[in-house]
Amino acid sequence: MTPNVTPCFSFDTRRCVAHRVRVQTFEADPLSPNVRGALFMAASMASFTLNDAMMKSVSGELSMFQALSIRGLISTILLVAMAAAMGGLRFRLPRKDRNVVMLRTLAEIAAAYFFITALFNMPLANASAILQALPLTVTLAGALFLGEHVGWRRMSAILLGFVGVMLIVRPGAEGFTIYSIYAVLAVLSVTARDILARMVSVETPSMTVAVAASIGVWLFALVGVATEEWQPVSGQNLAALTGASVMIIGGYLFSILTMRVGEIAFTAPFRYTSLLWALVLGLVVFGDWPDPITMIGAAIVVGTGLFSFHRERKLAVGAV
Repeated sequence: MTPNVTPCFSFDTRRCVAHRVRVQTFEADPLSPNVRGALFMAASMASFTLNDAMMKSVSGELSMFQALSIRGLISTILLVAMAAAMGGLRFRLPRKDRNVVMLRTLAEIAAAYFFITALFNMPLANASAILQALPLTVTLAGALFLGEHVGWRRMSAILLGFVGVMLIVRPGAEGFTIYSIYAVLAVLSVTARDILARMVSVETPSMTVAVAASIGVWLFALVGVATEEWQPVSGQNLAALTGASVMIIGGYLFSILTMRVGEIAFTAPFRYTSLLWALVLGLVVFGDWPDPITMIGAAIVVGTGLFSFHRERKLAVGAV
């Protein structure tokens, strides 16, 4: 009889190795690796979207480097404290993971620089539209570099979800500037970041990877802010950056956990939930009511995620 084993959510991945051996089938754990990966992805998108909104709110008074340096300081302190308390911080990494973690940190720095620069200088809708290419780029990169199988049904769902995203944001050609290219470079950087996270072995805790990313972005921002004149930070902006720090921690951790469980092709469509969060924030915070075409696009995005979830359950029980 299969034992009833609860999912392992420890950030110290060494403690999860034995657990993963016992949880190999859908029957052993109602939350299969793909379903857990989808939940982590949805949580990551919520965290990143809230972070983006808070960072965007300070762009009128603070530079990108100053905002990143303040956020980086707060998030790094919180992350190190969390990692130390949970036993998930390790300074001596396995030799095979050292270069991978370093390259992933560099990709995180590039993603932060390119996307925040774009976010500070172009409409959020345009930047978000370009960023929604990630499910396609990450899925294709997984097939090319990791040998993951991408069936025609899942690829069709991703493509259909991308159509839904375009219906939501509907960026005009006149909005394409140099900062749009920065957003495209952010897409490539995040793709590299996620593929590299997939290559980190289970011997390296996810917390360690997240701390490395946070420290890397913070140090990069400090170099940039040293070339600028420091601007006064109001209490409102400090509160927004503190909130962004908390959200970016969630984004870091959940994005890493996403790429360490499940299949990239299955979890990719759930990146589109960031647009759903944007709709909610627009309604609750800014009082924007979506028009019918936007709602149709949102329905398509939700539909692709539900289809992937349904497809995963069929595959988990051995259906063709």
